[in-house]
Amino acid sequence: MFNREKYINSPIEIESELLFLLDKNMVKTVFDIGACEAEDSIRYARLFPASTVYAFEPRVDNLNIAKVSIAEHQCSNIVLENIALSNANGTAEFFLSEGEPGDLKNSEEWDFGNKSSSLLPPSDEMKKHTAWLKFNKKTEVETRRLDQYAGSKNIKHIDFAHIDVQGAELMVLEGAGEFLSQIKLIWMEVEAVELYKHQPLKNDVEVFMKKNNFTNILDTVNSVAGDQLYANLNFFDSNKIKAFSKARNKKIRLKKIRSFFGLK
Repeated sequence: MFNREKYINSPIEIESELLFLLDKNMVKTVFDIGACEAEDSIRYARLFPASTVYAFEPRVDNLNIAKVSIAEHQCSNIVLENIALSNANGTAEFFLSEGEPGDLKNSEEWDFGNKSSSLLPPSDEMKKHTAWLKFNKKTEVETRRLDQYAGSKNIKHIDFAHIDVQGAELMVLEGAGEFLSQIKLIWMEVEAVELYKHQPLKNDVEVFMKKNNFTNILDTVNSVAGDQLYANLNFFDSNKIKAFSKARNKKIRLKKIRSFFGLK
């Protein structure tokens, strides 16, 4: 059964892309925004051993699990923050998710239902795609702007940011203000349909990112949701982006060839 430990020890989905674009020993600052139980934070802390990984998680129950897991994996380079990054400082309603996805019953170490909480309320569209997911509870959480948080920690730039905040991704990026220009790479969840009320969709995200000098270099969004990887053109020149695209296309071709011959 798939559980937290197996996930932590599995390959990062975009590990090869990160290692192509970044010097792993020179990465100093990683933001894991919407860290849940810090599974990805631990993976990034291992991948970039010289970095500090700032893990933001507004749910206290998730944070308590994260603290235990981080201690077990001895990741002293992770900083846990019990706040929600957003476009304003203050407090906000936070919609708590729960439930089990049918035959994929939770193991004693894995909770499927706690990963969809959001600053935005779920929409009717959400119910069509994940009827098992429930939002019966709300809580109040502290919110901070990303630029003000970075300033308070004397952070000059972010090498890589992973943003998975269930429809509130642009709220996080709006809260970066001018500091957005100092984030090198952004990997974030993007929806093609409105799973949360009034959330920005794929086209909105793409327009915003292009306006702020980011180029989309990887897109896994299907008819419902997926992820996009953006590179900041303030840090990556066109030759680096072209080399990345060439390497990625070669990887895709090799994967198709191996699949054709039944190879993993």
